[in-house]
Amino acid sequence: MDNLIHRDEMPVTIGVFVDPGEPDNRNAEYDAFDDAYARFLLTEILPKVQASYRIADEPDQWAICGGSSGGNCALTVAWLRPDRFRRVVSFNGSYAQMEGGNPYPELIPKTPRKPLRIFLQASTHDLYFDEPVFNWYSTNLRLAAALAERGYDFRLVLGDGDHSPAPGNHAAAILPDALRWLWRPDIAARPGADLDSLP
Repeated sequence: MDNLIHRDEMPVTIGVFVDPGEPDNRNAEYDAFDDAYARFLLTEILPKVQASYRIADEPDQWAICGGSSGGNCALTVAWLRPDRFRRVVSFNGSYAQMEGGNPYPELIPKTPRKPLRIFLQASTHDLYFDEPVFNWYSTNLRLAAALAERGYDFRLVLGDGDHSPAPGNHAAAILPDALRWLWRPDIAARPGADLDSLP
């Protein structure tokens, strides 16, 4: 982040890194499709940061990132609270283990498009990659397909690795490119942009 900020490839950013809770409770905290984690961030964590640092208030300046369960948690936070978070990085998201299954492939087409920019990374040998159910790789592909069909500003990057150590070496190697892509200038903000041609 320091190098990207120094080269003006991303804005000056304060990173807030939250350790996950106890392993036995991680699924309840991260894999649930509800706003509990968003409320935790917005009421317990970020007010303490905002008390010490000057933070931009515009939701387009707020991003959230995670790997594995943190990856789908990041998307859920932004999906439910786009008034606060609009940029998402999800590395090897564990959408397959969300209670009741991955809701996004069916939810995205039925929901008005949200102002989100989403970077997804998936591994071709992620958990259960060759199984018909609970397949972490295919659930990421289905999510990407739904985003594409709905016209979202998103990017999917595939790697040949597996899930361990989560989010894996591939995610670590592409993190700078993911952040560059996430913070690239909006087309509409570029001089001479044809606003009528924008989605």
